[in-house]
Amino acid sequence: MNRNEERLHTSVLVGPEGERRKHRRARKQAATAIHTAAHQTGRTEAKTRVAAEREERRNTHYLPSAGEPGSAALRTPGRFRLPRHQDTSAALAGAYPFLAESGLGSQGVFVGQDLYSGGSFVYDPWVLYKQGLITAPNVVLAGIVGSGKSSLAKSLYTRSIPFGRRVYVPGDPKGEHTAVAEMVGGKAIVLGHGLRNRLNPLDEGHRPSGLTDFEWTTQVASRRRNLIGALAATVLERSLSPLEHTAIDVALTAVVTSNDVPILPMVVDRILTPDPADDEDGRLAEDGRLVGHALRRLVAGDLQGLFDGPSTVTFDPSLPMISLDLSRVAENSTLVSVLMTCSSAWMESALMDPNGGQRWVIYDEAWRLMSHPALLKRMDAQWRMARHYGIANMLIFHKLTDLDNVGDSGSAMRALASSLLANAETRIIYRQESDQLGVTARTLGLTGTEQKLLPGLGTGQGLWRIKDRSFVIQHQLHPDELAAFDTTTRMTGGAK
Repeated sequence: MNRNEERLHTSVLVGPEGERRKHRRARKQAATAIHTAAHQTGRTEAKTRVAAEREERRNTHYLPSAGEPGSAALRTPGRFRLPRHQDTSAALAGAYPFLAESGLGSQGVFVGQDLYSGGSFVYDPWVLYKQGLITAPNVVLAGIVGSGKSSLAKSLYTRSIPFGRRVYVPGDPKGEHTAVAEMVGGKAIVLGHGLRNRLNPLDEGHRPSGLTDFEWTTQVASRRRNLIGALAATVLERSLSPLEHTAIDVALTAVVTSNDVPILPMVVDRILTPDPADDEDGRLAEDGRLVGHALRRLVAGDLQGLFDGPSTVTFDPSLPMISLDLSRVAENSTLVSVLMTCSSAWMESALMDPNGGQRWVIYDEAWRLMSHPALLKRMDAQWRMARHYGIANMLIFHKLTDLDNVGDSGSAMRALASSLLANAETRIIYRQESDQLGVTARTLGLTGTEQKLLPGLGTGQGLWRIKDRSFVIQHQLHPDELAAFDTTTRMTGGAK
């Protein structure tokens, strides 16, 4: 190749294509150099880190596995050995503390099993009050139909009888406690149309020990006056005026003065036709006309046959149990209220006896009883005086929204019904429907966990709230108790 051809060939290689190849080689060489430098840097850093860790290990000193020698060792000469223990998982569960309540102790009436701790659960309001665990001995028991609340109430008061307690049931609308009263050696007073039993509201009742004749006479007169006024107010469904109170007082004084055994028909006659000597201005008959005709319903009207003669039954507070069976008149709300008012007056004279002992007072189907103002006021007074009387009241109903049916919102009756809950530090809640959970939780101050328990409780299982403590208890019944307390015989075909 001559010199001219060589120059031509060189110019072709250094053309546009040659320039592109040159740049590609330069970029590739630069990338290789960068990668090599980064790899070299990483290796250098790794070597430095390993060297530092090795140096740190060389400079760290560890105690020997046997500990320091000499007195600084703080070790026993020999190894600490414990004997091997073998037990069931149920027993070993007690080795883990703070997982369940310690319970209320062993003094009291056996109820059943604590579902959290697995231990026995006992309850006695008088024992708990003596120990300072509660300050109000009253009990509220709520649960839907078929949850087992009635069996719990019956077993609580019947198991208390061997401990010297007595039981009063001032009103039993369904007659469930009659058989129980007879079973424990008590008495059930059955009243109703067509029966021979009579109840005289003007009976003196039980005389408490320690009263002088004057004190007893004054107390009887006051109770009779209050009782006749309460009966009239119940029938009239309103409060009495001062003039009506005067008419009752004048007639009652005249009847008691002239008769050894005063009865209600005598008082009615005196109110409607007062003695001219007592009616100086001639207006007493007019003032008492309405209240006289209201009381006349009890002796000659649609409510006659129960209060129009001397009593054929007696209230004996020395019996283990007394129950007033209202199942024959349960459909007549006015008559139930009148009978309950009379029985409450009887019971009050027994409760005031300082030697009467400790007693259960059971208010079953409370939603019916609380609808009558006179009864609600008596219940509230007895709940407030429970410690003074030495009694434990038990209020039994289905759900807490039953209290919303007592009076109007914001009324005095609604306030009295709510105060019954406030004066009961033992609240037992059996199974509740889902739509009742919010009301129940707000009213009783339940936690979220306690609220979620209620719909899933089985028969005989209840959440016990005793002041600030909670228990989930499975109520246990003896076979004989189950047969005596069963309220489903008519549905199951077991009735004879």
